[in-house]
Amino acid sequence: MNIPFTDNYQDLSNDQGYQFKFVCERCGNGYMSNFKKSSTGLLSNALNIAGGLFGGKISTIANTSDDVHRMTAGPAHDKAFEEAIEEIRPKFIQCPRCNNWVCRDHCWNEKKGLCKQDAPDLGVEMAAAQSDRSVEEIHRHAAMAEEDKKLATENWRQNIKASCPKCEAPLATNAKFCPECGEALKARTTCPACNAKIEPGNKFCPECGGKI
Repeated sequence: MNIPFTDNYQDLSNDQGYQFKFVCERCGNGYMSNFKKSSTGLLSNALNIAGGLFGGKISTIANTSDDVHRMTAGPAHDKAFEEAIEEIRPKFIQCPRCNNWVCRDHCWNEKKGLCKQDAPDLGVEMAAAQSDRSVEEIHRHAAMAEEDKKLATENWRQNIKASCPKCEAPLATNAKFCPECGEALKARTTCPACNAKIEPGNKFCPECGGKI
């Protein structure tokens, strides 16, 4: 049997059946396959219970059933594993550059055809870089003389978002609108009526009173 997942799965099978967990090699999140009951395991368990109650020949049959279960566990286990792979495969993809198996939902860059470790979303990286730079500026500002401080709102750079605040979709670029839900991502800086400058979060223009 060819096994496409080599080291990013956990075998959660027991004497009652088979189940497997597959893990993304980038973020560590995973998916579990549906639990497949083992007919020999259930038979063995039932006979063991009966043997404990009545003893005698039933106990002997239970022991024989355990032997059968151990003999058939190999092929049954392999078949269950193949089915689990087919069930979970659509949720994963192997990166052609690093060969890691990553989850499609969070760690795959569809536009680049690579995992996000090798081809990060630019919007996410820009937002992270801006946050790091802002923290550095705050520390430098704290050490400045009071008369040299210039942290007025207009001196701060435009806010870059890594994900849409409405639908939480990741943003691959520094976009003006969310490509998933159409939400506006850039805060308005001027009044649509009189073109006066407005502060982020204002609901009405301080000059003409127009609704923002």
